[in-house]
Amino acid sequence: MTTLVTPTATSRVVARPPSSRRRGGAASAKKLILALAAYIVAILFLLPYLEMVVVAGRPAKELLSRNFFPTHFDWSNFATIWSTGFGGNLSTSLQVAGGATIVVLVVALPAAYYTARHRFRGRALFLLLVLATQMFQPAAMLVGIQREFLGFNLPSPTLSLILINAGFNLAFAVWILNAFVSSIPVELEEAAVVDGCTRIGAMMRITLPLAMPGIVTALIFTFISAWNEFLVALTLTLSAPDSARPLTVAINSYVGQYSIDWGHLFAGSLVAMVPVVILFAVIEGRVVSGLTAGAIK
Repeated sequence: MTTLVTPTATSRVVARPPSSRRRGGAASAKKLILALAAYIVAILFLLPYLEMVVVAGRPAKELLSRNFFPTHFDWSNFATIWSTGFGGNLSTSLQVAGGATIVVLVVALPAAYYTARHRFRGRALFLLLVLATQMFQPAAMLVGIQREFLGFNLPSPTLSLILINAGFNLAFAVWILNAFVSSIPVELEEAAVVDGCTRIGAMMRITLPLAMPGIVTALIFTFISAWNEFLVALTLTLSAPDSARPLTVAINSYVGQYSIDWGHLFAGSLVAMVPVVILFAVIEGRVVSGLTAGAIK
């Protein structure tokens, strides 16, 4: 009598081929190298900001010390800087950057939507002319800009800076929003119109949420560009009070002819970074939601 023994499921051992193990080890080593490289690059980018924090907290008598860290930190620069009118400078920069961003979005959104949805005569030439305005640098037109806005006799240089920064960033916003709106199928709007939406309602409920990454890109670009603008702000605020000047001009005033106020210079630079960081933290989620909005199977 012969007994047949069949292997059970528990007795079966599946061995991975050596080539698979080698590929897995190579992939893990590659991920480790990429992670180390990313950390090194991040550290290199963060070192200047660490230096700013250290110098802002360094006592005045230890500015010439060779030690990277002071014996003790003195954070009084962050408190005394407000007595120099820095709060007014911060408010002016917020008004200029925020006002320019609002003007750009209000003007660029309808222009981008119309040029993306309508094929009118001269459309390509119009977009080309819009793009050509990016070729002009503020420094090349500085004298003309100053004379023109002095002739307008505007009530404050803040309004002039809002209009100038909006004009300089309008072309980029129109182009980036035109590209995003063009990539959205027009059939989605037509379906919304069939369901009872008006043309404006379809644009507000369908197109704008899907174009949110482009809107956020234009918003960030315009805000940061207006926030960091220096040359035109310096020229148009020469006769303005110190507290009515933007942050870029106010921070530059800490650099004198014979001395530099390093403590207030770096403390003001760190404070100037806070609104931009807050802006990124607030609108970061809008980018992700805009990318996934309207997804269909």
